[in-house]
Amino acid sequence: MLYLIDAPIFVFRAWHTVPNDVVDYDGNPVNALHGFARFLGDLIEREKPGHIAVAFDERTENSYRTLLYPAYKANRDPTPVELKRQFLLCRQLCRAMGVPSFTSNEYEADDIIGTLAERARADGRNVVIVTRDKDLSQLVRRGDVYWDYLDDRRYRYDDIAERFGVQPERMACFLALMGDAVDNIPGVPGVGRKTASMLFKHFESLPQLYDNLDAVLKLKMRNAGFVCGQLRDYRESAFLARKLTGIACDMPLEVQLSDLWRRQPNLTALGRLYDSVGFGRLLRNQAERIVAMRPTPAAIPA
Repeated sequence: MLYLIDAPIFVFRAWHTVPNDVVDYDGNPVNALHGFARFLGDLIEREKPGHIAVAFDERTENSYRTLLYPAYKANRDPTPVELKRQFLLCRQLCRAMGVPSFTSNEYEADDIIGTLAERARADGRNVVIVTRDKDLSQLVRRGDVYWDYLDDRRYRYDDIAERFGVQPERMACFLALMGDAVDNIPGVPGVGRKTASMLFKHFESLPQLYDNLDAVLKLKMRNAGFVCGQLRDYRESAFLARKLTGIACDMPLEVQLSDLWRRQPNLTALGRLYDSVGFGRLLRNQAERIVAMRPTPAAIPA
């Protein structure tokens, strides 16, 4: 199994939950780094993954989604400078921990995960997607696992529809109809989770739905006429949203599966990093335990 980690989820969570009095010698916050380091170390100790990759976001104005729709995520506040600095430190941590990490100016962490998942499957491997972002459930195929790490709930292919209301392959279309206020994605007004779920129990994709709009009137749903009218009126919005909610699984990424082997932590590099930010023994002890673990075939020396 290839473990694919959605880093922004866990860095942002640490930023908001680890006390902000966790600072370095200059008074700069390092709470997000500390929380992410605990998460990553705990996962490695618990799962002992042989193949692993961590995906980060750049949040630049040059992402293909922003170029397609300039209002995409425009409602979000800029990332605080103190947090941007910690994202860089988190990537430095990954290197020292022997864990490959990736980022892109044009694509998002979701796309990196999607592309690596596709390549893993081409090599005959399944994936474990470590996140709690429902968008990433669209990547799950039979044999894969969607791991909501924060709730410690694991969902396989057949569990996704029960958890989120739609099969994985239809998730991007499902999200497109509902829209997403957090990402500022337009959808179809009046179409919520329940309606979108019902529609995509009957239709496999957005194009198929729009090719058979009259069939919506025959569905046993309240306000079927209203829903059909909204779908007609907001067709352009729905198809734009579908381009935004779909995860790119073919981004240009120069990496082979052999590049995703987990190496042993570099205790010297970790020590320098932890010294520079004032971390004590807790994380160092964990790294030493990881080095002492019975190695998997892919956990090669640093």
